[in-house]
Amino acid sequence: MNAEPYMIGDIKVTPIQAALGAFIDCGDLRKMTIDRFKKVRQAWLENLVLVFRGHQLDDGDLLDFCRFFGVLGLPPPPAKMAADQAPRDPRYPEIGIISNVIENGLAIGAFGAGEAVWHTDMAYEKIPHDGTMLYSLEIPPTGGDTWFGNMYYAYETLPKHLLALLNGKSLKHDLVYKPDGKRRKGFEPKPDVREMPGIVHPIIRTHPETGANTLYLGQRRNAYIMGLSIEESEKLLNEVWAHVDRPQFIWNHQWKSGDLLVWDNRCVMHRRDSFDEKYRRVMHQARVTGTKPFESEQANLMPPHQRGYLKFSTANFN
Repeated sequence: MNAEPYMIGDIKVTPIQAALGAFIDCGDLRKMTIDRFKKVRQAWLENLVLVFRGHQLDDGDLLDFCRFFGVLGLPPPPAKMAADQAPRDPRYPEIGIISNVIENGLAIGAFGAGEAVWHTDMAYEKIPHDGTMLYSLEIPPTGGDTWFGNMYYAYETLPKHLLALLNGKSLKHDLVYKPDGKRRKGFEPKPDVREMPGIVHPIIRTHPETGANTLYLGQRRNAYIMGLSIEESEKLLNEVWAHVDRPQFIWNHQWKSGDLLVWDNRCVMHRRDSFDEKYRRVMHQARVTGTKPFESEQANLMPPHQRGYLKFSTANFN
């Protein structure tokens, strides 16, 4: 993929040599203006994941910048998470903490040191969040990489038989288990996947800002394609996940302290590597709320490679 830097006004965008992602040089994020942010948002829609490196932000600074992307949502309350967690800072209710650190017998955040499988944030909500912002404060020396998958490209390169089978189908997204495999408090698994508690969304959705189609898969565990037998659903989902989990759709980010990443949940999946639990990892997170239920969208089944708004084409991939 072409990774030549380009300018949007006075904003420097350096695409990563992968299917998605770009480093952004736009000055001090604490001095962001509306006019400058419009260029940042254009870069976001073009590259799907933005990396702002080497910034020193407190929680107030982080939220002030994240609000440029839209209305901020609240993280899940600690009472609904699997581990006993310490109370959050009431001054910044929109901040969620992703961490393995235990203080006074309580986890200061969620997800520990284990692997988090491929997923889309808040896919189990009626109106999922549009974007996620994750800021690194403490990073282990190795491990804990975050991987991102471009679901535009995954959709555009679907074999014709899979596209035909997925067209018009909806997927139930599991409410019981988190991406780290732990169960959410208040939800119980069922022996029949069709009876598992969950939220239903179209598998193919149209991005409301770019007008392009994307796969929307949430996470694999306990997913169920509505209207199919369990055997049919499992077979089809296995084929789809084998397709999307390919290197040409994926990039992994190796974190440094002071990195802020912003990704578009509407067209990006992500996962996290495990890391040695003896090392501290502390990340602060914010999310931008969605604007409408997916059920109100009609997928625009445009031909592949007709988008035009992205600087890269799947024609670069074999």
